[in-house]
Amino acid sequence: MEIGIVGLGRMGAGMARRLARAGVHVICYDSAEAARKAIAGEPNVDCAENLAALCARLSGERIILIMLPAGDAVESTIRDLLPLVSSGDTLVDGGNSYYRDSKRRALALSQQGLRYIDAGVSGGVHGLEQGFCLMLGGTAKSVEIFEPYAKLLAPHPERGWLHCGSSGAGHYAKMIHNGIEYGMMQALAEGFALIAARPELDIDAGRLAETWRHGSVVRSWLLDLCSDILQKNEDLSAVAPVVADSGEGRWTALESIELGVPTPVITMALMGRFSSQGRSDYARRLLAMMRAKFGGHAIQKAE
Repeated sequence: MEIGIVGLGRMGAGMARRLARAGVHVICYDSAEAARKAIAGEPNVDCAENLAALCARLSGERIILIMLPAGDAVESTIRDLLPLVSSGDTLVDGGNSYYRDSKRRALALSQQGLRYIDAGVSGGVHGLEQGFCLMLGGTAKSVEIFEPYAKLLAPHPERGWLHCGSSGAGHYAKMIHNGIEYGMMQALAEGFALIAARPELDIDAGRLAETWRHGSVVRSWLLDLCSDILQKNEDLSAVAPVVADSGEGRWTALESIELGVPTPVITMALMGRFSSQGRSDYARRLLAMMRAKFGGHAIQKAE
């Protein structure tokens, strides 16, 4: 078994290592020399100096897994690969691409005899040891070809991976997955903020989180992470209260509007992230000014 992997960030490098440790010959490439050097000594892993070299080292009907940020990086990589691949080869986009882009790419590549799988991947930095959850979109034949690798990447050969449906289904499922993640994270963060706001009750937030991990209906991996953070008394005051958002949260909110399906929790969690990024500052300043104008209330000056 052999596979090509383009992109050796946190997820790509973890997937390369997991496959290599399972006996797969992995030929990989990343435009960053530091990323290539970081994995160069791993058994069963060879680093190519460019895409042409990667394709040349793969034999037979090639499988190339692209682990790059959604958008231009994926688009340009596929464009650069086109003259290097052949009919019957399979390209797997394991990034968080927009599902409509995936549908378009699948159609365009199929007209050139190429197979395309949109693979939603979850597992983060823990995927190397614990396995990655895979949500696959594409034809039955394409997924059948990739299945041996999916079974090695997943937590268990028979669990943690799914052929979700036709092209676009994998990235659509991952988009909704991340929308749900937004809501769950927001609820946990708000709940522990309320715990912290009542210090006179002497509740040990870390021990409470650990208690909830056992038998509680809110137990989850996200709660596990909260428990670890709170029990270690990590200095939250040293962390800027800014939470980034990724494309999937925005796309999920847009999809809910287009379909007319209400998703208030997911959408409000997304709005909370926008607010943390300072995107509500103008509105808040205007609110303070309105309150001063109609009620004569004092305005707190910016530092």
